[in-house]
Amino acid sequence: MNETTDAELLARFAESESEEAFTALVNRHLQLVHSVALRHTTNPHHAEEITQAVFIILARKVRSLGCKTILSGWLYHTARLTAANFQRGELRRARREQEAFMQSTIEQPSSETVWHELHPLLDEAMARLGPTDRDAVVLRYFENKSLQEVGQTLGVEERAAQKRVSRALEKLRRIFTKHGVISTATIIAGAISANSVQAAPTALAPTITAAVFKGSAVAGSTLALVKGTLHIMSWMKAKTAAIIGASALLVVGASVALAHHNWSQGALVSGVHHIARHLVALTHHNWSQRAQPQAEALSDKLQAEREGGPANVAQDASAQKSRDEQKALR
Repeated sequence: MNETTDAELLARFAESESEEAFTALVNRHLQLVHSVALRHTTNPHHAEEITQAVFIILARKVRSLGCKTILSGWLYHTARLTAANFQRGELRRARREQEAFMQSTIEQPSSETVWHELHPLLDEAMARLGPTDRDAVVLRYFENKSLQEVGQTLGVEERAAQKRVSRALEKLRRIFTKHGVISTATIIAGAISANSVQAAPTALAPTITAAVFKGSAVAGSTLALVKGTLHIMSWMKAKTAAIIGASALLVVGASVALAHHNWSQGALVSGVHHIARHLVALTHHNWSQRAQPQAEALSDKLQAEREGGPANVAQDASAQKSRDEQKALR
């Protein structure tokens, strides 16, 4: 029997607010969301509150999720935003403290050593990936899915999924290198795969479900956190739409300029061809005007010679005969 997909569960919850479907989604992705929150706060109580807020956000935004949304990637991104919104200042302080203890090594460090170094940098590095690369990394190394499963989830062939995962991992490696974490992509992948997701408290899932469906009391700070994160998500969506719109305008402008340039070149070539044809015609006309009188004179001369040739010969013969007769009389 095939496992019900995230898309099917989301559809059931969106259509009928099925508690069963939502509970299945929470149980399926709870570890992922809680681990992101715990990495940001290093405080179990804060991590539980952030996790609860993330699934409340999911319940409120389920009808606005697109059909191509990868839920695990979306939950990871939302958990990161929520955790950053909850304890941004604490995260900066924790990162500075962690970076103070990091040590650079020439030899390739072990997976555990790499994880200790990249632990405070991981979510910030993931934030710098695009949605497609981020989804690929979450599926492959956070949820430890096979490349075939990654490809099926992303809607691409396994080979394409492998290239996408490798590209995203290489981007992460370059980001970590800039922050002093020198390692190979393989070791980084192993460190993320082995350490990025830890077990969440067993009582957390029922608490989340009760808050969404049974009207259980939710802390005011949690509701404020939900509201703040929703605001950030709306702002990011508007920002993305503005960037896409600006890019479209640039493309249209470039196309118009190129079309104008091509038209101008075509008009110039056409003009040159027209001028060349005019010059040829003018040259031919001038030559004809000069050559025609000479040709007519030559033609008249030839005609006169043809017409006057026999008459002149007869006149010369008559004159010669007259002279001979005069000589005989004398």
